[in-house]
Amino acid sequence: MLEHGGRLRPAAARWGIPLADWLDLSTGINPRGWPVPPLPADCWRRLPEDDDGLAETAAAYYGNASLLPVAGSQAAIQSLPLLLPRAAVVMPAPLYAEHPFAWERASHKVRRLPGASLTRALAAMAPNVLLCNPNNPTGRAYARDELLDAAAQLKKRGGTLIVDEAFADADPDGCVAPFAGTAAAPNLIVLRSLGKFFGLAGARVGFVFAGGELLARLAEALGPWALSGPARAAAQGALADRGWQAATRARLIADGERLRALLAPLAGDGLAGASPLFRWLPTERAQTLHDFLAARGILVRLFADVPGVRVGLPGDESEWQRLAAAIEEWRVK
Repeated sequence: MLEHGGRLRPAAARWGIPLADWLDLSTGINPRGWPVPPLPADCWRRLPEDDDGLAETAAAYYGNASLLPVAGSQAAIQSLPLLLPRAAVVMPAPLYAEHPFAWERASHKVRRLPGASLTRALAAMAPNVLLCNPNNPTGRAYARDELLDAAAQLKKRGGTLIVDEAFADADPDGCVAPFAGTAAAPNLIVLRSLGKFFGLAGARVGFVFAGGELLARLAEALGPWALSGPARAAAQGALADRGWQAATRARLIADGERLRALLAPLAGDGLAGASPLFRWLPTERAQTLHDFLAARGILVRLFADVPGVRVGLPGDESEWQRLAAAIEEWRVK
């Protein structure tokens, strides 16, 4: 099983710091997520029902009714490679490690292209291309027109474009979810998640956008009650709360810029790509920086193979000051 951010208990044990004393910046999850109200009692007592309004609320939010609710985008990441014909799939790297892991486990031929542009990925002439937009962990973003053109090119060769938009809600201008599975892009598959922008990672709610036939097969593979009743109720409320969404986007853009400025002295030109929810800091000293911060109870996401660290947003002013003090100590040591 692959390792991910948010593993506070192993960090607490390794560094001898109590769990409650950590500042966890390792996940890229909005630290001030949607405030879930008390949920209706029936959502705990009754089996989940598909006609509870979640699909309609999600369709209005994402601009596409060709969707399937799933237990976080991870459920789709694991299942989709089993439903698609075995073939070569090109993935601009680095990217979220669960993608190549799932496709290789399903016996597809995965070609990782480090630092590749979408043009280069298409030039590899594989039938399928998979990417994250914005990319995880580097924050690199692709334009909507670029992605739709790529889908059209792949369609001509009988291929598929798969786009993971887990971090896209914070700045949705480049999103292609509205087109997935429609006449405009029938070979486009898009994954979305409520874990990052909405801060509801524990609810395990996501959506797949694709053509109806593939969604039906995916629903059959996942089986009934893929989402719990409480998760469905929370997701429906979050997706409908347009006021909170607008205010949160504005705050995240400001916080993302503040984080960029805070990390800039450590990076030079290395912070060019970013999501409002995190900053990517490529550095040959990634392990040393990770350990330095961890010794002070600050957990960031280490990528040893790239190498670099991904730093998420602090949640309040005291956390911002704590991170700033640690960075200043690193700079002058």
